[in-house]
Amino acid sequence: MFSVIPRKFLPGFKNPCWYEEHTGNITSDPYRTNLYARYSRRLRTVFQHLRNTFQENLFRRDGKLYRMRCLPYFYIIGQPKCGTTDLYDRLRLHPDVKFTTFKEPHWWTRKRFGIIRLSEGFHDRYPVEDYLDLFDQAVYQIQGNLTVNASGSPSQPNIIIGEASASTMWDNNAWVYFYDNTTEGEPPFLIQDFVHTLQPDARFIVMLRDPVERLYSDYLYFGIVNKSAEDFHEKVSESLQLFEGCLAEYTMRSCVYNTTVNNAMPVRLQVGLYIVYLMDWLTVFSKEQILVLRLEDHASNRKYTMHKVFDFLNLG
Repeated sequence: MFSVIPRKFLPGFKNPCWYEEHTGNITSDPYRTNLYARYSRRLRTVFQHLRNTFQENLFRRDGKLYRMRCLPYFYIIGQPKCGTTDLYDRLRLHPDVKFTTFKEPHWWTRKRFGIIRLSEGFHDRYPVEDYLDLFDQAVYQIQGNLTVNASGSPSQPNIIIGEASASTMWDNNAWVYFYDNTTEGEPPFLIQDFVHTLQPDARFIVMLRDPVERLYSDYLYFGIVNKSAEDFHEKVSESLQLFEGCLAEYTMRSCVYNTTVNNAMPVRLQVGLYIVYLMDWLTVFSKEQILVLRLEDHASNRKYTMHKVFDFLNLG
């Protein structure tokens, strides 16, 4: 991915974008090998539309063709079952905010490693180009009509792109498969280290809630039959026993990132240990780049929450 994404982005754009030389056959399908489309009929339909307009959105200069590419200006990174979908839906209503073609592409945490579900092992790794394709609808709106705008400057320079994968803040389960055992049980690199290398100026929104309420909502979400308060209690008790067993030998941070323990627990207890994840993100990004919200506050006063978000994203 470091060979695909430049170190500097185009001036005059609020969103991080750049021009990539298009060297392929102009009549070939640019989305033919995109792995996201393999599992999504809706995305195949979107790609069909983008395919039909691909050529007219190429920028021509000095006899060469260029394709505009963009990364997100901001990320909604967590946590699951904390209201991120409601925040995502409300932000989409703002005329200057665009998102990927669907919520939660999970590229940083899963797809780039070839993970669909960790229990199923590894599939083909999704290249960064497949991830960038998800922003093309938004890119075309930023870029505007290049037939009229022959300079290649943005038609709508204030549009920003967001990406909302609620796994980005916490899910580092893949790390253990790619590093040896000399790390003393803690990942040497986390998702935020990779994001920072590409986008040191990115912004992040975190939505949290009472961790017990979050855990129960998480329990209800997954397709387990015969759910009940008693079953939830049993699963939490078993998870606590496993986690406490880990804490007897390792640090809290080690246990939070322990993939074996995480996979063994019948409920995702570790996702609610917000402080571990927040402290790790704040070692990489400044506190000015991370907005932390509470679902309880959002539910009681959505207007106030959204104003905070708009201010954070420098939206009018």
